[in-house]
Amino acid sequence: MTSFSVRRWKKFAPLFLLMLPGLAYLIVNNYLPMFGIIIAFKDISFSKGILGSDWIGFKNFEYLFKTEDAYIITRNTILYNGFFIIVNTIGALGLAILLNEIRKKFFQRFYQSIIILPHLISMVIVSYLVFAMLSSDTGFVNKSILPLFGASDISWYSSKQYWPYILTIVNVWKGIGYLSVVYLASIISIDPEYYEAATLDGASKWNQIRTITVPLIIPVITMMTLLSIGRIFYSDFGLFYQVPMDSGILSETTNVIDTYVYRALMNLGDIGMSSAAGVYQSIVGFVLVIISNFAVRKFSKDNALF
Repeated sequence: MTSFSVRRWKKFAPLFLLMLPGLAYLIVNNYLPMFGIIIAFKDISFSKGILGSDWIGFKNFEYLFKTEDAYIITRNTILYNGFFIIVNTIGALGLAILLNEIRKKFFQRFYQSIIILPHLISMVIVSYLVFAMLSSDTGFVNKSILPLFGASDISWYSSKQYWPYILTIVNVWKGIGYLSVVYLASIISIDPEYYEAATLDGASKWNQIRTITVPLIIPVITMMTLLSIGRIFYSDFGLFYQVPMDSGILSETTNVIDTYVYRALMNLGDIGMSSAAGVYQSIVGFVLVIISNFAVRKFSKDNALF
């Protein structure tokens, strides 16, 4: 090792030491468990262990895709997450623009804190808040809202047709605040001289938003959307499992890949099939992440963001 290399190692030694705990966590938490991928290709026997169990190849995958479960969980995962991306992006952008119009800093920060609060609440707590609203016997909707319209009580937890809307509302309520703060930070960074020039030209507030605000933050919107698309095969487990209270009647509209893997493991005890579903999710998710990463890099290069 040359003297230059030694000096370089000494120079960056503190940074390498700071990196070690995070690197160790990454290896233990993210890479060592990848050994378990072989479970998806074996007929697991607890007496034989993972390595000693019989190798069955792709039979776990065949069993998964021969049932309707694969189609249902794939359909639900993609459609829900795709719709969440669209609704959250539009809603967060509109909310960020409204927050930017608040001139008093105290109220702006106050409203930011209020809208980001749901993002910090555990999904278990959210599930009980939803239950307090939708309970058949004591729920606020059945006992206070529906009587105002002369409607009869609805058994929400056994009526699957309502849950795509309920889950969307809960997801937007919980996640829109965080995304709006990201967009707000981008809007604040826009040079005020653009708006001053537009005002002198007689542009209305709507025209300023349409021709200045939105075009200038399109790169940020695009990157956030592409990153979300990269994780479109991964769902919020708490949203789809805790909020519907694990109701089997609702499984056709609330079952996604994450909840299917959990139920296959806990209820059926089928380790192989649940692992196969997890591998299927990981492979498709990996492909989407690579595609999204390529798209972000290309978009960033074309628009000179980095």
